[in-house]
Amino acid sequence: MEKEDKEDKKKEDDQRPAGLLSSQLLLKRSVYEVSLHPGVLTWTRAHLPSRLGHTVPVSEVISVRELEVASSTSISPCSCTSMCSTTTSSDSSPSRNSTTGTSMCTSRCTSGAKSSRRWQKIPQRDDEDSPHAFTVSYVQRARRAAWRLRDVTFLCADAALCGRWVRTLTEQLSALAQRPWRLLVYINPLSGKRHGERIYRHKVAPLFSRANISTSVIVTQHANHARDHLRTEAELQNYDGVVCVGGDGMFSEVMHGLVLRTQRDQGRDHHHPDQDLAQTGLRIGIIPAGSTDCICFATVGANDPVTSSLHIIVGDCQPMDVCSVHHGDAFLRYSVSLLGYGFYGDVLSDSERRRWMGPARYDVSGVKKFLSHRYYEGTVSYLPASDVLGTPRDRAPCRTGCVVCQYNRPLEEEKEEKLKMEESHEGLAWRSVRGKFLAINAVSMSCACPRSPQGLSPAAHLADGTTDLILVRKASRLAFLRHLLRHTSKDDQFDLGFVEVHRVRRFRFTPRFCQSDSELDLQELLQEKEQKEVQQKEVQQKEVLQQKEQKEAQQKEVQQKEVLQQKEQKEAQQKEVAGSQARRILGQLCREHPACCRTPPCSSCWNCDGEILPHADIQVRVHRQLIRLFARGIEETPVFDDIIPPGAI
Repeated sequence: MEKEDKEDKKKEDDQRPAGLLSSQLLLKRSVYEVSLHPGVLTWTRAHLPSRLGHTVPVSEVISVRELEVASSTSISPCSCTSMCSTTTSSDSSPSRNSTTGTSMCTSRCTSGAKSSRRWQKIPQRDDEDSPHAFTVSYVQRARRAAWRLRDVTFLCADAALCGRWVRTLTEQLSALAQRPWRLLVYINPLSGKRHGERIYRHKVAPLFSRANISTSVIVTQHANHARDHLRTEAELQNYDGVVCVGGDGMFSEVMHGLVLRTQRDQGRDHHHPDQDLAQTGLRIGIIPAGSTDCICFATVGANDPVTSSLHIIVGDCQPMDVCSVHHGDAFLRYSVSLLGYGFYGDVLSDSERRRWMGPARYDVSGVKKFLSHRYYEGTVSYLPASDVLGTPRDRAPCRTGCVVCQYNRPLEEEKEEKLKMEESHEGLAWRSVRGKFLAINAVSMSCACPRSPQGLSPAAHLADGTTDLILVRKASRLAFLRHLLRHTSKDDQFDLGFVEVHRVRRFRFTPRFCQSDSELDLQELLQEKEQKEVQQKEVQQKEVLQQKEQKEAQQKEVQQKEVLQQKEQKEAQQKEVAGSQARRILGQLCREHPACCRTPPCSSCWNCDGEILPHADIQVRVHRQLIRLFARGIEETPVFDDIIPPGAI
């Protein structure tokens, strides 16, 4: 009869709608009401309101595994509240629940009263009623946007019930289409402090294994190894995503390889500045192991390998804009974070000669270039984004579910705007600014990092199709220092007279020495020609005079050389020693301080996501949501287990 009752109950449970279960299970010697709603798993202690329970979205459940408790006896206090409740709720036969459970409870309580509430061993009734358990691993929010993996184990006396829970939860996880199951992993062993392989082996690989994710791991051997492999050799159809373990430079390699491969497969010419690029099909995951990890911090909110791994396992998707940089009709690079000219370009150029110092090289180069205080003259032309939500100074940062990034216009309006952009490429829609600049920055994200929590542009958005163009004009050292210090505080860094910011879709920059179509430059060319003609005449006259002077000088020198030769040699030696020492100490300062020599400063270089561009004359275009990351943006506030009740969901 018992077997028939169990089979009937199993058939009834199989006929229930998928994903709907509710049982009383044992957790830490207490009875909990555990329920599985569509997309939500909840557990609440018995006889307590549901709002005091725990709620976990099924999408944030990492894994479910069944455990069999191999113990012949179980221990319970003489009050026997938890074990009696569990026995009553988890027995397979309803009739046995009401009689056997009550009698057991009465006998235990009586014996407990006589023994002054001592711990006693309760013998197991049957082998088939031995406790079974299943463990649910899920995501728990921690401080500062960090995620942690937490396990909760439920016990039940019915093996069939335990198997039904494991089977149903596994089906729910398998039905999540956004989850990756096959990943291509690139590890840069030289990033940051050279801990990339150790971080992946000890922190990331165990989590992927628990989530049943298969991986193909490649340790890069040289620069651009990942980019070249993705462009030519990688079989992308066999993977659900690409993961890079390293810093921002490693991410740039993977991003370039994936974007270039996509454009080649789609037949797009990425060398043409006006070419519309195709969106990549695979998502990119970032495991932070570099020096700054700016991109990971701006998209996840923490530079933590465990947090990034859990975002990848969950299958989050965060679109991101990409800027294409061209010099004429030649493609240079893609950028997702910072394009910096002037101060940031000089810092990167100088730090590349100090790589032996590690991450400290950026601090040393930053102080050095700040003291040099160089400015650069040129013209910035930009196309403002006038039809988007938000402004660079609205103090509304990009967060999870950002309304600005989700704002999509109809396709017809986009086509009309494209035509207008092409017609007004040289018209009034484009604006130009000419002057002397300490820094010119274009940021497609906040560029926040642990040292600068607000970033270069706190209100920049990840996927709105724009970039924030920041122009820092020539100012005093003290004023520029105030601007830099505001990156580390909550003050408005744009509330300064010499700083202006524009939200743009395109821009181009032309250094002063490259401008040949302005009146000033035409005058300079004419002056150069006149100077050359004058110099040629002077050279001819000097040659005639030199011949006469040489003859006279030779006669005088013959007489004076014998007398003054010894004295001149001694004086020359002393001057050479003193001059060489002075040149070594002050030569570099004179070159970096043009004011002391009254010579015009030369051009700077562009810092493109940590790489130096070979040309200063560039044009930039923003491609909306060209790539996707395993991220969801920075969550506004930490969300813990006790969120909203399941009824509200």
